[in-house]
Amino acid sequence: MTASYRLARGGRIDRGRPVRFTFDGKSYGGFAGDTLASALIANGVHLVGRSFKYHRPRGIMTAGSDEPNALVGVGAVDSRYTPNLRATQVELHDGLVAESQNRWPSLSFDIGAANESVASFLPAGFYYKTFMWPAAAWSKLYEPLIRRAAGLGRAPAEPDADRYTHVYAHCDVLVVGAGPAGLAAALAAARSGVKVIVCDEQAEMGGSLLTETTATIDGKSAIDWVTAALGELAANLNVTLMPRTTAFGWYPHNFLGLCQRVTDHLASADPRLPRERLWQVRAREVVLATGAIERPIVFPDNDRPGVMMAEAARTYANRYGARPGDKAVVFTACDSAYRAALDLKAAGVAIAAIADMRAAPSGPWIERVRAAGIVVRPATCVTGTRGRLGVASVNLASATPAGGGETIACDLVLMSGGFTPSVHLFSQSRGKLVYDDALQAYIPGASVERERSVGGCRGVYDLQQVLSDGFAGGVEAATAIGGGDTVTQRFAVQADSVGSDGFIGAAPHGRNPLKTRAWVDFQNDVTAKDIRLATREGFRSIEHVKRYTTTGMATDQGKTSNMNALGVVSDALKLPVTRIGLTTFRPPYTPTTFGVFAGQSRGDLFDPVRKTSIHDWAAENGAVFEDVSLWKRAHYFPRAGEDMHAAVRRECMATRGSVGIFDATTLGKIEVVGKDAAEFMNRMYTNAWTKLEPGRLRYGVMLREDGFVMDDGVVGRMAPDRFHVTTTTGGAARVLAMMEDYLQTEWPDLDVWLTSTTEQWAVIAVQGPNSRNVLEPLVQDIDLSREAMPHMSVREGRICGIPTRLFRVSFTGELGFEVNVPAGYGRAVWEAIMAEGQAFGITPYGTETMHVLRAEKGYIIVGQETDGTVTPDDAGLGWAVGKAKKDFVGKRSLIRPAMMQSDRKQLVGLLTVDPKTTLEEGAQIVADPTEPVPMSMIGHVTSSYWSAALDRSIALALVRNGRTRIGTRLSVPMPAGPVAVDVVQPVFYDPKGERLNA
Repeated sequence: MTASYRLARGGRIDRGRPVRFTFDGKSYGGFAGDTLASALIANGVHLVGRSFKYHRPRGIMTAGSDEPNALVGVGAVDSRYTPNLRATQVELHDGLVAESQNRWPSLSFDIGAANESVASFLPAGFYYKTFMWPAAAWSKLYEPLIRRAAGLGRAPAEPDADRYTHVYAHCDVLVVGAGPAGLAAALAAARSGVKVIVCDEQAEMGGSLLTETTATIDGKSAIDWVTAALGELAANLNVTLMPRTTAFGWYPHNFLGLCQRVTDHLASADPRLPRERLWQVRAREVVLATGAIERPIVFPDNDRPGVMMAEAARTYANRYGARPGDKAVVFTACDSAYRAALDLKAAGVAIAAIADMRAAPSGPWIERVRAAGIVVRPATCVTGTRGRLGVASVNLASATPAGGGETIACDLVLMSGGFTPSVHLFSQSRGKLVYDDALQAYIPGASVERERSVGGCRGVYDLQQVLSDGFAGGVEAATAIGGGDTVTQRFAVQADSVGSDGFIGAAPHGRNPLKTRAWVDFQNDVTAKDIRLATREGFRSIEHVKRYTTTGMATDQGKTSNMNALGVVSDALKLPVTRIGLTTFRPPYTPTTFGVFAGQSRGDLFDPVRKTSIHDWAAENGAVFEDVSLWKRAHYFPRAGEDMHAAVRRECMATRGSVGIFDATTLGKIEVVGKDAAEFMNRMYTNAWTKLEPGRLRYGVMLREDGFVMDDGVVGRMAPDRFHVTTTTGGAARVLAMMEDYLQTEWPDLDVWLTSTTEQWAVIAVQGPNSRNVLEPLVQDIDLSREAMPHMSVREGRICGIPTRLFRVSFTGELGFEVNVPAGYGRAVWEAIMAEGQAFGITPYGTETMHVLRAEKGYIIVGQETDGTVTPDDAGLGWAVGKAKKDFVGKRSLIRPAMMQSDRKQLVGLLTVDPKTTLEEGAQIVADPTEPVPMSMIGHVTSSYWSAALDRSIALALVRNGRTRIGTRLSVPMPAGPVAVDVVQPVFYDPKGERLNA
């Protein structure tokens, strides 16, 4: 099973467990413990993808989550296919199916590479300038082409067949990163007795120590020390170890999101297990031990397959037993690449030369390299590479103007521009970053959260110092929350430091800068030339340069490109890096699946089908349903041969003429209880509540803070300390959330509690002149007479022996009642009312009839007559605003000048001159139908219906300065021609309310 580039021994792979996998349809062999990237390298495969813009060949560049090039699609079937996974993080398992991306027809021969021939016409920002003309071509030509070209991987066409779950956790100390600093911090915190969670994105904890072959800690090899540390932590019941878990986002108050990969590494997973878990962790203290990222060097043609980070090549050789090439040239600005050169030489890679940008490198690593017979060339740069699908040779030249050059044949180029602390999570926590001139990198400054950064992520690279720094951070975190005493540990480390030298920006190369491309962002094909062009175009801030060139906008989130981009801009503008700014680090830290964010909220669990207890009766009796918010509601009840319009006309006439019955269960319902309940209601709603007597109802309007109508509903005062609040069907959740928000944050002194009772009560609206006659025989303990139970009153008693809250209220303009009973009895009571109503021709009606009936009375529906910009006065509800009230939510906004302008849109009624013409809802309204296009729109139609009671069409509309236009004629432009309308009062039927008070 050993491939030609697999080392005969060494590494962390399990050579006793060989596996087979395919890449682009070709079968390869690997071992358990490999990543897809390490297995491909072991099989001599370096070409893995194509770049976004020019479709240039791309190879494996790193060994971790900072990989910008090796993005692959994984999955044998479409329902379990995931695009844009980093091959460096895909764990190998038997039967793994992977494919390269962004190429056609094949990876080695990609038609898209023709973009190279027109590269001079595709500089940074070309799309901003190219697609300006002709304007008509944007939607028909440019946009479709751009959309087709956008993206790297293909989106699967089938729904995701995997399952994802959400978990909530709390801990005293969360340690992010399980390298040397993280393990030391975890040991310190755990020994103090506090509860600790340790997460690390890799499959095996240990970080950089998994690559070490010579360093010792406390007399043990690095690997043995890691094993002992993990053993101690695993034996501690207060410690949770979470490998394969990426901390992707930091949110307020030490709330972090962790994505745990559960089954991706398994060939045959237990179907009971999710693919991934989203851990939402609240930590009292956080220790960030996220390490540092090796920085590429920006030199000409630095993007060919075979150009790799020096530390990554060392990782593949030492950890995975894979030799990344036969002959290498090392290009560096720091000592760590010398260590990599020695390890690769030991793995059988011939090191042709080390080109060091520094004028006079010195130290133990340099001496060891020379003693090993490796040529070191100070003050030397790589000025170019050659090769079609991979590196075949490099050009070297002296960094001094008088220096000469040469070409060296090789298949591997190792580069190292130093290390960049991984500060993404710290930045997300709103911590302040500071620039360190010596490190040429940003490091954590002042923390905002209860956090401390340790080790490489704050620029500490020496192993002895890293361990001590991590342990001290763990002690500090535990002490901050009252943990027990921890004995200070002094680590005995035998390892030479690799220093902290480095370089940012573009390396000197002596070639024509206008014709030379040196890549900064490998995935998005952004070169140093592109960045310099952005500065010539006038961009000065790195945020603007980022957006103009797209550098740092790739899936690696700028991990490998940000600092070099800053260096190029700094050099171009002759300004210090600190004057250029810094791009914003946003979650997620690495690309994260949509599935883990959705969790179980898919299909019916995302958009659950909610049915009332009367739903089945309606279905059995032929109802046609519609979706209203999350509910299924009966739209209308057609009889044989009836379409919707005929059914609605019949239902309207039956309700107006005798009695109709309607399922209003879906109304939101909230119980507001407590000695301060009336005061709470007074503050939340526009009108007054303190003097409302128990047993009475009142219509209430709720505003947002900006003064616009948010919701409305009828509220019953059941007792001095109890209110039964109804809301719109779609507004139930947001009204309760707003109430809770104000109660908890603004008025915590009020003695009030809130309970959602939407599902508790079934609501049956019995409407029409015979509604009292139908209900009287069924009701006990309630006098339904007009004198005993006037309009807008509520009584408690029984109906059919079932406890009820009976409202006398109407949304139809007729004598009406709303029967509230426990939801479990909803159908039984409904059927009893239907049986009693047979003598009166009782007729069930649906939401469409309800809309017609309420529109005839000019009653509004929030969300239809309102659009988020309507005030109570606009909607004709000025009477519902308590003018003498000291305060309520939105009161101050109502007196803003814009809210009191005379030309605001106001609710009016519209009657078409031709009574048979029904307007379209949403249609625009103009004053002068002869005005040339573009016409001045003065309003729009909000509701439009055929009124059976009036035998004509009616409409409600919001019209600018509408109330002053009553009695005038306007026009509604329609495709068939303008429709003349008369502006009237919005109440079309029974304007005096005589039927309502029957």
